[in-house]
Parts: sequence; C-alpha cells; structure tokens
Amino acid sequence: MAASRKLDANGISGTNKWSTVQLEDAIRSFSTEIIHVTARSYVFVCLVNTDSGTPFISALELRPLHNATYNTETGSLVLARRLDIGSTTNATVRFPNDIYDRVWQTHNWAKLISSQTDDYQEQNSYDPPSSVMTTAVTSTNATEPLSFSIGIEGSASQYYTYMHFAEIAILQANQSREFDVYLNGQKWYGPIFPRYLSTNTIFTRSALNGGKFQFSLNKTGDATLPPLINAIEIYTVLELLQPQSDQEDVDAIMNIKSAYRIERNWQGDPCSPPDYLWEGLNCSYNDDDLPRIISLNLSSSGLTGEINRYISNLTLLQSLDLSNNSLTGSVPDFLSKLSSLKFLNLSGNQLTGTVPPPLTESVGGNPELCASVSCNDNNNKKKYVVPVAVSVAALFVIIGAALAIWRRSLKRRKKQEEAGEIMVAQTRRTSEALESRKLKRQFTYFEVVQITNNFGSVLGRGGFGTVYHGYLDDIEVAVKTLSPSSVQGYKEFQAEVKLLLRVHHKNLTSLVGYCEEANNMVLIYEYMANGNLKHHLSGEQPDILSWEGRLRVALEAAQGLEYLHNGCKPPIVHRDVKTTNILLDAKFQAKLSDFGLSRIFPNEDDSHVTTTIAGTPGYLDPEYNITTWLTEKSDVYSFGVVLLEIITSRPVIAKNDDADKIHLSNWVSSMLDMGDIKAIADPRLHGDFDVNSLWKVTELAMACVSETSSERPNMTQVVMELKECLATEMARTREGSRSPQSNNAVNLMALNLHTEISPLAR
Repeated sequence: MAASRKLDANGISGTNKWSTVQLEDAIRSFSTEIIHVTARSYVFVCLVNTDSGTPFISALELRPLHNATYNTETGSLVLARRLDIGSTTNATVRFPNDIYDRVWQTHNWAKLISSQTDDYQEQNSYDPPSSVMTTAVTSTNATEPLSFSIGIEGSASQYYTYMHFAEIAILQANQSREFDVYLNGQKWYGPIFPRYLSTNTIFTRSALNGGKFQFSLNKTGDATLPPLINAIEIYTVLELLQPQSDQEDVDAIMNIKSAYRIERNWQGDPCSPPDYLWEGLNCSYNDDDLPRIISLNLSSSGLTGEINRYISNLTLLQSLDLSNNSLTGSVPDFLSKLSSLKFLNLSGNQLTGTVPPPLTESVGGNPELCASVSCNDNNNKKKYVVPVAVSVAALFVIIGAALAIWRRSLKRRKKQEEAGEIMVAQTRRTSEALESRKLKRQFTYFEVVQITNNFGSVLGRGGFGTVYHGYLDDIEVAVKTLSPSSVQGYKEFQAEVKLLLRVHHKNLTSLVGYCEEANNMVLIYEYMANGNLKHHLSGEQPDILSWEGRLRVALEAAQGLEYLHNGCKPPIVHRDVKTTNILLDAKFQAKLSDFGLSRIFPNEDDSHVTTTIAGTPGYLDPEYNITTWLTEKSDVYSFGVVLLEIITSRPVIAKNDDADKIHLSNWVSSMLDMGDIKAIADPRLHGDFDVNSLWKVTELAMACVSETSSERPNMTQVVMELKECLATEMARTREGSRSPQSNNAVNLMALNLHTEISPLAR
C-alpha cells in the first residue's frame, strides 16, 4: 500500500454497498471477500470516495465456484472467518494448495492430531485443501465435547457456517469415531461417521439470525474416540436489495459511450445507486420496476459522426440534448418514434437533409437542415440553371434523331423477347433437371421388398412403424415402414421426407431414398450399426460407454441440433430430441434422427411458432407445454435431459420409494444440494472421469432444463461448452491415471481488468 494516511472507501458490488475499507498506514493491508451469484454476464465493482482520500485498489481477483456449493436462501456471502483447524505449520494456505484460491488462516484451540500420510483420497465439491484436511483438533478428554461459538450477542448479522470433517487416523477394529453436532444445546445434525481421508461437509441450510451461536460436537454412546473437526468456514449474509438498471438501457448507453468515445467518468451501473448516477443522465425509480434512463444530456461533449442508432433503444427517454457538438448526417426518423420523448435539442451541429415533421422545432442552428422536401428543390434551383433558349431547328433535329432511335429499339426489343422466351424455357428445363438430381431416389414398393429380402430382418419397432435391415447395392440400409395404425401418420412421413431432402450434415442421419406407393410409405436411411444411445446407457450392452465416449456422442448430437437451429435458413426445430433418436454408426459417430415432428420456422426472424403440443413425456419443454409457443430453446430443454441421461444412465421419469414419479432433473438437483457430484455419475464408470468435466456438463445440463427458456443457453453455447469438456477429458486420458488430488484440479480464470481513467499498473 502506497499511502500513510487514513483512507476510507466503499466497495459496491453491482449497485449495492459491499464493504468499507479503512487503511490506517502503509504497512497494514486489507482484503475482503464475497461469494456472489451473478444475475448477468458481468460484475461492476466500484470504489467510491468518502472524503477521506482517493480510492485505490491493489488487486481484484475472481474465482469461479461450483453452483452446488455455498447456496443461500437470499443474498450473498461475505467471509467472516475461514479456519484451518489444527495446522502443524501455522502457515496460511491458499493457491496452489486450494484450487479456488481461498485463504485459510490457522487456528488451534484443542488437542492437535495429524495424518501419517499426505496421500488424500477423496474430496467433495467444496474441495478444501488436502493439507487442511490431513490435520484436525479433538477434545483432550475423550468424554468431553468439542465446542466453539460464532457471532456476537446483540448482533443483527445473519450467519452461514460450513464444517469440514475427515478421519485422519487408521482406526483399529475395536475403535470407532461417531458424534452428533448440537446447536445452542439442541441436536442439530448427526450422527457423523467421518471416513478415512474423505471429506464430509455439513452446513446451515438457512441463515442463523442474529446473536451468538454455540456449537458442540458430542461423542455418541457407541463411540470409543472423541469427535474431531478439520476446518470451518463462517460467512455473514449481505442482502443486495438495490436493483440494477434495465439491461436494454445499460446495453444502449454502453454502446453510445463506445461509439462517441465519451470520456466522462461513466463507470459501473448507469442509474444505481441514485447517489452515483452517471453525469448527464436522469433515471426513473419505481419500486416495481428496474431503474430506467429517462434523460440524456450530451450537450457540448465533442460528439462527431451521425446520431447514434442505439439512442432508439432508450425507449423511455423523455429528454435528449445533443446540442453544440459536431454531429453530421441526417436527423434519423427513429427520434420521432420515441413515444415518451418530450424535449429534443439538436441545435449547434452540422446536420443536413430533411427533418421528420414532428421534430422541426428541435433542430435550430443547423443551416443545412430543411424542414420539408420542398427545400431540396429550392436548393437545386439555386445551384443549377436550366437553359431555355433553344433554336427551333435544333429542336427538330433532336426530335428526329430520337424517333429513329426509338424505331430501331422496338425492332431490337422484339427480337430479344423472342430469344428470351426460348432462353427462359431452356433455363426452366435445366433448373428442373438440376433439381431432380438433387432429390434422393424414389423407390417402388417392389424394390423395397427386394432391398429388405421380403422384410426378413427386423431392427426395431417404434411409433412410426417397423424398421427393417436391408441391402442396396451391397450397402447396408435401414428401412422404416409406416404402420397403418401409426399415430404419426402420413403428415409426419411427408414432413420427414421434405426436411431430409434439404438438410445435409455429418451429425444428421442421411435419407437414402423413400417409397410412396398407394398405402405403402417407406423411408430408407443409412444403416447405423451401433443402434441408439438409449441402448448403450441402459446397460443392455456388455461394453460400457466411457466418459470420453459419452462426451463425444453428446458433442456430435449437439452439433447436429445446432446446425438445424443456425445452419438452416429458416431455422428448424426438431421437437423430439431424446436418446432413442440419437443413433451411432459403426465408428460410434452420433447422428440425430427421426424428423417427423420437426417444424420449419416460416420466417427466420420469428421468435416462436404456435403449434399443437408434440414430443415425448419427460423430454417435453414445460414452457412450450403451457404456452404452445415452440422455440429453439424447446430443443435445448430436451437436449438437457439427454445430457442428464448421459451423466447418470438413469431413466428420465422414475418412481421413488413413495411410488411418486420424479423427473431426472429433480433427482439430480436434490443430489447437487448434497454437494456430492460423484454420486450423480453412472456407477458403472467407477469414477474413471475428470471431476471438473463432470461438474461442467452437469451444470450445463441443469441450465438447459431451466423452467424458463430465457435462462437456457442456445445450442451454439452448448457446443462450445461440450468441446471444452471433451478436451479436458481427452487430456486426462492422454496423461494416464492421476491421483485424486490432481483429478480435482481446475484452471483459474484469467482476467484483464482495468479502468478507462488511468493506465494499467503493469
């Protein structure tokens, strides 16, 4: 720290006060830590001067955490204490020992015990450092409880506490360690059986409200050894009640700032908190709504260029002052369409052209502006003089020449039209010929019988009908026949044929041909030797699909779906994404299939189409099911369920012990609340996976199955995330087996943070 004076500054997370920093001298340092779930893709951190010295910061560090840890009912968590209980070195522990770079202070108050090995075996999602978990404290007397307290009498603070336990001694056959946790004299949790070098974390699920809280670890009657504890974390709750500005307004004003290179101290949230409103802005504050920008004053700000189109996105703007700048170009029509705009000042600029009628009184001081179209005509009359004195003889010469040219052009046009008709006919025939070559082969029913050897080999049966194995010119094919009793019927048959004739992608099944003859409707596909994904996840195959193999299948299926959404114009929504519709070829390449329910958006700019509900229970988007609005995010929901199946190999809808039906996403959510990610994974994988890739895929899947479509990622984002997960797993398998500690390593987020006021410190 570079100052030997008192400095008092307020740190604001987003729009809310986070902490007060007070530095007494240049020797002592100060740090504060918050665990905050961001509602947006960015975080504003502002240092505010409180008239005690210029605010400054030495370092700002961000670390990503698992979504399943450090959950609160409301608010964010500010660190009070994080203690390595029982340290043998009295040294602070942080990165690289802690993969999240949490700082663990040492604290001993009871009998110290430590492990005889540093080879830690198993972590949970909180991942406290192994060096912290291989030491502990226990009560001196085996019959005495181990007690500690948090909080202060009379305090209004709310607390969350997280206790980490692990057995660090190899117990003999006649030894046992078992204890209960008491809170203020009442049993709160237990019994706890700490496992050898395996982290177990217990925590307060709701905040402890105000005052002092006494915890006690009491040995049960069956135990021979006293209780122990390895580490503890204590946080206070910070309620962030001040809302952030409307996102569209924020995006608009940030784009305006960038376009005009505005050098004002415009940082943080534009409208919040009201005491630190951006210069030149006024905002509306309604208890029921987010703060909105209603006034923008950029007068005499050195603006150049045209009036920026992002101003039109400030939809509640009531006052706009752009006077006394060097703006050029025309007055855009969008200004007249701002329904709330009451005051507009564009004077003192260099604007040209005509003015939209409603704005004629707001553009004084721009000499080149015209209030109507007629002024352009007047200007033209001033600039150009049309000669009127032409001799009669010359006029006749000109008229005669024009008539001669006209006769010749008539003859030429007649010949061109005759030739054009011939060319159009030839072009039409050529186009039809080219189009017919693009179409897949249409087979007769007699040919289908030959291809399938009289329908001798059945591959499977579904809602559409029976699928048969066949050969076409020595190439294996799958032949799907429409059953007369099919609930999908002729409409879906036509839809699938039309769609597959126009889409081509390596991760979509290829249509070899079709047959439509009388009541016989048949689709002929490329043969997928390894069946569908559901078959490989259900345990029917003796060979278990590895974690890397599962990630590869997920990525390839996602790529096929992403092509339908973004590679096709207009976009296509599949409407029936599920594991039985993801097929695997001889090389286990995944391809999306069954497009009978797919819908093509009539207009690629449409956000949704209204349609009857269709799909498979369990995979069906709940928002679509309620509103009948089909969007690309409906496929994202279904794909999220597929990801959960890939992770767990569990059924999408299962019955619990009470015979109630539970959706797979609800089961995974309940397991994540317990913080044990490994319990979610398919047990047949036997832990052979990178834990971080498992976490990332699980979080991605849970984001995909969000109840609200706006909270789901799009398929482009899904593809990018899966590529990263696959790369992580492939790197692990290339390196060979690793220790549990290294298997839990993560890459820390690299940040490049700076302000626009001063240069970077380094």
